[in-house]
Amino acid sequence: MKKYMFLNYGFEPPTPEIMKAWMDWFAAVGPHMVDSGNPFSMGREVTNTGSRDLPLEPTSITGYCIVNAESLDDAQKLLEGCPIIDSVRIYEAASM
Repeated sequence: MKKYMFLNYGFEPPTPEIMKAWMDWFAAVGPHMVDSGNPFSMGREVTNTGSRDLPLEPTSITGYCIVNAESLDDAQKLLEGCPIIDSVRIYEAASM
């Protein structure tokens, strides 16, 4: 099995319905979950020329989780039922 990181984009104030949808999705993914992650709040971007604060916006990266799956397609199937706010990007964690 390979590891895949889901990066969640988009922010809405969490309602009880959204929180329930997340809990239901975590339960459904169950044995594939490696790290259920955490939600993100404000952040900072650091470059070679300086830094800037990153506010929490509708298009911000707002959380992550890591799952086990056989392929990128299988990882994507695990997103069924996920309460996607804006989008989720999936990246395979390459072996080193």
